[in-house]
Amino acid sequence: MSDRSNLKTPIWTKSFNINFITNFLVYLCMYLLIVIVASYTKEVYHASDSVAGLVSGLFIIGSLIGRFATGKYVNKIGPKRILLIGLAFLLITQLCYFIEGSLSFLMFTRLINGIATGITTTATGTIAAYVTPSERKSEGISLFSLSLVIGAAIGPFFGLLLINSFPIKLLFFICLICGIVSFIISFFVNVKFEITNETLTPTTKRKGFNLSNYIAKEAVPVAIIMLIAGLTYSSILTFLQFFAKEIDLVSLASYFFIFYAIASLITRPIAGRLMDQKTENVVAYPSFILLFLTFFSTKFNA
Repeated sequence: MSDRSNLKTPIWTKSFNINFITNFLVYLCMYLLIVIVASYTKEVYHASDSVAGLVSGLFIIGSLIGRFATGKYVNKIGPKRILLIGLAFLLITQLCYFIEGSLSFLMFTRLINGIATGITTTATGTIAAYVTPSERKSEGISLFSLSLVIGAAIGPFFGLLLINSFPIKLLFFICLICGIVSFIISFFVNVKFEITNETLTPTTKRKGFNLSNYIAKEAVPVAIIMLIAGLTYSSILTFLQFFAKEIDLVSLASYFFIFYAIASLITRPIAGRLMDQKTENVVAYPSFILLFLTFFSTKFNA
């Protein structure tokens, strides 16, 4: 009996695996496009650097809208339903990339594609929390976040690698296939979700706009830190291709993301276990210092 009690509840269940793959494919497409859409905008629409950056950034704005709109309802109607709705919407937005319209239409496509991604990733994150054993929550969430890390590495890697040899519509097609696969496999996710009295209390049924329904005060400090980190990293994603062309290192630029992924794959599982065994601060403060040093070091590469 003692041996059985010492056995850990498994993290890598069927639902966890499917959710992991879905999240990976969504982020793969997100990062694949985000590194090439700025240069695509400049070359096809003859836009300035600032406009090209705006087209790329509209995706992030859309993603924020999708997350804000979804967060309040994901625990009311169920994360799996939200996931399927988000993926269906995502497929529609990915088809819009094949329509050769004006620059305004491309901006609109980027915005709604971001909204769909925000809805989808809100659902996958919630599902990860549901299907991860409570006693291994930090470790499970840390492992699940590897789907983002791998997508953030492979997406830009193949984006920069393929854009110089193949038409951009091939990359749009790859994203469409990823969306179709994600939509199909997500039907097989099993989430134990029940509508409880807590979800039906008057506090969750306030009429009108209430900021407290969307933002938790205790999450604001961490969110600000992540915003700053995200802004710095997104600027690298958007303009790395331009910089690589200037210094004639386009073929090597894609490997930047591979090394990023390797480092994350090594550190994230360790960080998750440390947080479960000790406290979040043991991981957080050294990470902030290292993050500052790495971004500061990029200054000397210019």
